[in-house]
Amino acid sequence: MNILLALMLILFAAFSRLIPHAPNFTPVISIALFAGAYLKKRYAFLVPVAALFLSDAVIGFYDLGSMAFVYGTLLLIAALGLMLEKKISAGRILGLSLSGAVIFFITTNFAVWLFPGSMYPKTLAGLAQCYVMAIPFFGNTMLSTLIYSAAMFGVYELADKYVFKPKTVQG
Repeated sequence: MNILLALMLILFAAFSRLIPHAPNFTPVISIALFAGAYLKKRYAFLVPVAALFLSDAVIGFYDLGSMAFVYGTLLLIAALGLMLEKKISAGRILGLSLSGAVIFFITTNFAVWLFPGSMYPKTLAGLAQCYVMAIPFFGNTMLSTLIYSAAMFGVYELADKYVFKPKTVQG
């Protein structure tokens, strides 16, 4: 495992939150999965939260209740990333990326509905309306998670295999 390469990829992905992008097209879910897969357990949870916190400090913080749901969901997704540890495959990355995006959609939109200031009534119909109104943003969440996961895991595996592994000389 190349810890420096993993941290550089996470930093690069976190920095991408600061450049103009489509709504909900962010690397946060992929960062959490990647950290869970490649970092030691204590850092697998700390690094994605720190990356999100630092980028939020630049972009701007928001409602504390919603932030707690977002950060908590990232911790859950990092735990999912631990399932990839030593069993990394394209199929597992795809499955956990899709699962992470769905979990993020469910939990964070629940938070949008739950906390004061929400434009949705505190009824089941209001919760359903909140989820329905969030569907257009879900496409960007899903697409960004798939793209960032493919890029981060792909670059790491290729670099680790071809750049950082010592070559043997046959003679």
